[in-house]
Amino acid sequence: MTPPQQSKVTGAKQSSRILTRAIVRPPSRNFSDGLSTAGLGAPSYELALKQHADYCAALEQCGLTLTYLEADFAYPDSTFVEDTAVLTESAAMLTRPGAPSRRGEVQSISQLLGSFLSPAGIQTIQAPGTIDGGDVCEAEDHFFIGISERTNQAGAEQLAEWLAASDFTLGFVDIQRESTLLHLKSGLAYLGENRLVVTDALAHREEFTGYEHIRVCPEEEYGANCVRINDYVLIPSACVKLGDCLERLGYRTIALEMSEFQKMDGGLSCLSLRF
Repeated sequence: MTPPQQSKVTGAKQSSRILTRAIVRPPSRNFSDGLSTAGLGAPSYELALKQHADYCAALEQCGLTLTYLEADFAYPDSTFVEDTAVLTESAAMLTRPGAPSRRGEVQSISQLLGSFLSPAGIQTIQAPGTIDGGDVCEAEDHFFIGISERTNQAGAEQLAEWLAASDFTLGFVDIQRESTLLHLKSGLAYLGENRLVVTDALAHREEFTGYEHIRVCPEEEYGANCVRINDYVLIPSACVKLGDCLERLGYRTIALEMSEFQKMDGGLSCLSLRF
């Protein structure tokens, strides 16, 4: 077992976006009926509820005010609210999830976002485009957009056009041949201070030159889906070496049990929409 590797490349930009709100939805009683490729067995509903409650408490510790949606039995995957929208400071792009069984999840998110944003600030990905929010990684004023099993080229191009109209820069990252990555953020997180947490599968991609890399060791790849929220970084509690590495770099970490969500292909970023 080896510790996370750090490899420095040039470039510098400070993290500046302060987050104040998050949308969350607890898992429904039929959570185990959702989509999964993990092969880790069925999740415990009761334990998932506890882990979700702990996650929400951590978001509040980070300074966020939470808006709770009710659990939705019609959509077993709907606790993973991140996949339903891509948010900037003043606007939202509603997604069209790549899994047809999840497309109905977007409606309730659309209604809720309408209470925070003007109608003109909310757009929607149109067919044949598909996008999951888990394929979109924001790094200051630049967005990495993953092309994956769930996000196709047509959807990525629609999102890119929308972002470019607001003067964001962007780049596509094709991960369709990366069998270990369901979404781009399964292997990538931006921490601010020009740093990316990356798995070995992504560490050598030219799209990520210009950033300092914090590479997770193979046995802790799940930890690449960590989340920087204001003064803290949320990490899975099982990823001890990653946590030690981040603390040596000066980050304040909050370690959370995520076992039941990992069984359903979910990670820390998936469980909230943060803005």
